Amino acid sequence: MLTGLLIILPLVFILLLLALTDSKHVKTIALLATLAEFGIAIALFYHYLYSCHCTLGFHPEFFRQLGINFTLSVDGLGMLMILLTCFLFPLVIYTSFDKNLSRPKSFYILLLLMEMAFIGVFTATDVLLFYIFWELSIFPIYFITALWGKNAKAISLEFLIYTIVGSLFMLVAIVYLYTLTPGTHSFSFLAFYNLTLDYSAQVLVFLAFFLAFAIKIPLFPLHSWLPKTHTASPTQGSMLLAGVMLKMGIFGILRFILPLCPSVLTSWSFYVILLSIAGILYSSLIAIKQTELKRLIAFSSLAHMGLISAGVFSGNFNGMEGAVFQMLSHGINVAGAFFCYEILYRRTHTGTIASLGGIASKAPIFSVCFMIILLANIALPLTNGFVGEFLLLLGIFEFNHFLAVFAGLTIILSAVYVLWMYQRVMFGSVTAATEDFKEITIREIIVLIPLIIMIFWMGVYPKMFLNIAEPYVRSILHSPLFSLN
Repeated sequence: MLTGLLIILPLVFILLLLALTDSKHVKTIALLATLAEFGIAIALFYHYLYSCHCTLGFHPEFFRQLGINFTLSVDGLGMLMILLTCFLFPLVIYTSFDKNLSRPKSFYILLLLMEMAFIGVFTATDVLLFYIFWELSIFPIYFITALWGKNAKAISLEFLIYTIVGSLFMLVAIVYLYTLTPGTHSFSFLAFYNLTLDYSAQVLVFLAFFLAFAIKIPLFPLHSWLPKTHTASPTQGSMLLAGVMLKMGIFGILRFILPLCPSVLTSWSFYVILLSIAGILYSSLIAIKQTELKRLIAFSSLAHMGLISAGVFSGNFNGMEGAVFQMLSHGINVAGAFFCYEILYRRTHTGTIASLGGIASKAPIFSVCFMIILLANIALPLTNGFVGEFLLLLGIFEFNHFLAVFAGLTIILSAVYVLWMYQRVMFGSVTAATEDFKEITIREIIVLIPLIIMIFWMGVYPKMFLNIAEPYVRSILHSPLFSLN
């Protein structure tokens, strides 16, 4: 029941917003909707701890004959992603309260639709249902970027083309696997997992799914849409794009590629990890050269997602569990980084690093909060980033010592560009843009405090989150077909 409510509740509030003739209370209603979603997610989490499984099924006879089962279910992987989604959405909506938005009703309806789609992706146990939610999640961020971004129609169209093309390859693979299911064909994940594919079939399935997920992550060299989309998108769109949507690519790899293509993984994992590390180094070096703060954060996010991808394809327990944990950590940290950018931009009307300086003397509380979030991004011990990156690097080291050396450069390079940026933005001489810089408000503190709490909670006591991820990771590793040895 709780799982279904997570899907139904956003729809109810979307209908309520559509019925409103006055946009005065739109943002408050949207915030209440996401807070209610977060409350349901917490209740679902406690229910999951006791039962380790939550399922809601809807099986009309017509669809059942086609092998379609509209079933939602929660396992450890899905539970963590639901918690991340429902935690970030109220904060993202609250960050927009100070903004004078045109067409606010449409803006908040799209955000609620995006939340519903994300949760659908993380809870679907029917592959066709997964695909429907996957596609549905694309359009809100497209319209948010196109309508509320900065001269962003061409950029948002590029994002749409990239993701839809990748999704079409995934759809072809889904239909192909559906035809292979025995008896009355089925779209259920279980029916797909029970298939025994020969090597040539696994290659085709791997390529189709990998293209879709690599675009979504995105991995080098399929990444070109992301920095431009971040630059053009309003901050709320960037927070959700980097905080949740990019994780769908890693989620898809864990859901589809690892269980379905074990033989291909045995021979191809080295090359995928090599590609991921190339992306890490490329993104980090590009970040060092950035003069715009938002683009620096975007390329930093690309580097971290490359490391997560490498950990997944290491095929061992530490790498895969570290990837799941880092999905959660990175979602929190990058959302915080983009919000700090929003704070800076609101006060200075510039994101150019050279135009900023001396902010620490004007806003010491903000400077401390920004530093904590940045230190989590460079994996300082006692922060959430340290736990995830340590496990990821350990997993890659177990897979291949040589690759681990280059993957480890992500920590050094991220420290270089993050500390370089912080020193220039927060210290030095006050500039014309920062001479009237004001300390952060209570409303901004309300957004930052939960993010900082999660940074230290996950860094000091990661066991709670690792225990949730562990059963799913072990279920993949203990599959009789799965082996990267």
